[in-house]
Amino acid sequence: MKAIDLFAGLGGFSTGAAMAGADVVWAGNHWPAAVDLHQRNHPNAIHVCQDLQQADWSQVPDHDVMLASPACQGHSRAKGARNGPAQDLSRSTAWAVVSAAEVKRPRTVVVENVPEFLTWTLYPAWSEAMRALGYHLVSQVIDAADHGVPQNRRRLFVVANQKRALWPTLPRRAHVPASSIIIDDGARWSAVDRPGRAAATLARVEAGRSVHGQRFLMAFYGSTSGGRSLDRPIGTITTRDRYALVDGDKMRMLSAKEYAGAMGFPTSTILPDSHKAAVHMLGNAVCPPVARDIVAEIMRAA
Repeated sequence: MKAIDLFAGLGGFSTGAAMAGADVVWAGNHWPAAVDLHQRNHPNAIHVCQDLQQADWSQVPDHDVMLASPACQGHSRAKGARNGPAQDLSRSTAWAVVSAAEVKRPRTVVVENVPEFLTWTLYPAWSEAMRALGYHLVSQVIDAADHGVPQNRRRLFVVANQKRALWPTLPRRAHVPASSIIIDDGARWSAVDRPGRAAATLARVEAGRSVHGQRFLMAFYGSTSGGRSLDRPIGTITTRDRYALVDGDKMRMLSAKEYAGAMGFPTSTILPDSHKAAVHMLGNAVCPPVARDIVAEIMRAA
C-alpha cells in the first residue's frame, strides 16, 4: 500500500505508516528544516518543500492512503480560542487536503488535528466538500497512551474512505510509564535550590515532593502544579520545552531524545541538532505508534 504525507513535519505519520508496512512515496512541507529531516529519515520518498495550498497535485504519485496533519494552531484552545480570526491563515491549510483529494482520489484519507478542529466554523463546509468527492467521514479522539505511547496526548483523527464508512477497530495497548523514556547517562543536572531559581519553580518542586516523593516530573506551565509520577505516561508534549525531571536536590530539563521517546519515535530517528528545533518539531508531530495502528487496520480492512 502506497501512502503520502501532507504537512509531514518531522514525519510521525510517515514513520507510523512505514511501521505498519506501507510504502511512503511522497512527503510535503513548507519548512525547509523539517523537509531536510524528513528526507534523512525517509530517503526513499519524494520530497517537496512548498506551501501545500499552492501545490500541483497532478505531480504527486498515485497512492492508496493520504495522511495529513494541517496546522492546528488556529484550532487549539490555547491559541485559536483567544486569537480567533487572526488564525484563519493556519486554519485554511485544511483545504489543501480537499484539493489533493479532488485531484488524486486516494481510497482513504486520514487527517490528524486537535479535537477543536470539529468546532471550526468551516468544518461543516470542509467535511461536506470531502463528501462531495465521494468520501464517508468518521472521526474519533484518541489518546496516544492507549497505543503504547508513554504520553497522554488526545488528538482527533478523521478517516475519510471511498465507498463506505470505515473506522479501524484499533487495539488498546497497555499504558507505558514515563520512566521508560528517561536517559540519565550524560544528563546535565543543576541544584534545585540554586541562586536565582524562581520562587514559583521552587513551589512547584515542593508540591511535587509532597505527592510523589523525591523523583518525579514537573511541568513549567499548565495545570500539573503537583508534579507528575514517573509511573504513568507523561503529559502532552508541546512545541515548548516544558518538562523537568526532579531527583532529590537536583533537577534538569528533559533532552530531545527523551521527548522523542515520549512521542513514540524509534531511537534511530534523526533529530535536529538544535534542542529548541527538535522540541518544536516533536511537539507538532503525530505519534508514530498511533499512526501505525490506524494505518495497519486500514490496510487489513482494504
